[in-house]
Amino acid sequence: MNPVTMDTTLPLTLLGGISPERFMRHYWQKKPLLIRQAVPGMQPLVTRAALFALAAQDDVESRLITRTLSDSSWRLRHGPFARGAIPKLSQAAWTLLVQGLDLHLDAAHALLEQFAFVPRARLDDVMVSFATDGGGVGPHFDSYDVFLLQAKGQRRWRIGRQKDLTLQPDMPLKILRDFQAEQEWVLDAGDMLYLPPRYAHDGVAQGECMTYSIGFRTPAQGEWAQDLLQRLADMAGDAAGARYADRAEPASRHPATIPPALQAFARQALEKAAGDPQAIQRAVGESLSEPKANVFFEPSATQLGGGLVLDRRTRMLYDARYIFINGEAYRAGGKDFLLLKALADRRRLAPSHATRFSQQALGLLQEWLEMGWLHGE
Repeated sequence: MNPVTMDTTLPLTLLGGISPERFMRHYWQKKPLLIRQAVPGMQPLVTRAALFALAAQDDVESRLITRTLSDSSWRLRHGPFARGAIPKLSQAAWTLLVQGLDLHLDAAHALLEQFAFVPRARLDDVMVSFATDGGGVGPHFDSYDVFLLQAKGQRRWRIGRQKDLTLQPDMPLKILRDFQAEQEWVLDAGDMLYLPPRYAHDGVAQGECMTYSIGFRTPAQGEWAQDLLQRLADMAGDAAGARYADRAEPASRHPATIPPALQAFARQALEKAAGDPQAIQRAVGESLSEPKANVFFEPSATQLGGGLVLDRRTRMLYDARYIFINGEAYRAGGKDFLLLKALADRRRLAPSHATRFSQQALGLLQEWLEMGWLHGE
């Protein structure tokens, strides 16, 4: 069974009738795109009550933003929120943000998967914005691509490609000091707006509304380097290597001086760790498949049998050498490698394919099943 090959030339309703190939070539990270009825007949994937219940959970990232209309002041609080901590629906200009809906709801995960014409290594999550009339988070910009899908009610969006990205001082939110709108639309349920990174925008609810933000991972070079270097250091620590030796070192006349030979040995250790292309390749895959810190899996005693489906929280990727799943790297070859790549692409395997693994691979799959990374179906 071969990995999935998507036909990216076919038009998608989700993209307004254009193909993923054309979207990536003409719009992705280049210019906005307004899509009317990207999801025809759109209905909220989660009820208001269920969303408030999620915001009360310790393992769900949530924020509450309120704006005082009289003096345009803002307040930001972080969850979890008991139901009594959420303002009344009759109160205007407040917003509840719930991150990672796809981690908690199969329907939200299925929505995220519709955007897999962008590599899954870049897909992040589905955030829900519930707002009462006048609610929003102020004019701002994001450092990542975002699709803003209206799920319920209406929201007025104003956008502008401005060079001045100076923020207002002493604010709990990153609000632009001088927002200059160039275009404006009202989105109804099912409409969607794509915005490239650093495109200024301001969305204000017109009545009670719910918006889904499909966001993408954009690793910052410095932070990612720190993560990759730590993984390379862990790999180097696990590997047996030469120890420093200095048989020819003369007696020290200046005891506090670091010997040049020791400095050279340190440089060699770093160059060996960071100069191994396979080690870097592995570190990158492990990093990109690492679940978020608030993700937990439920162990299972289920035995293999029938089809296989990845847990919605599982991140499974691959490259030319490795299979990566939830921050772990595995080598495979031949038929097993093809089947595991197909599982990563499709996120499920039919029983007829799941029985074709080698005994060694079946043992690995059983481990993933017991850890809750994988389920039978």
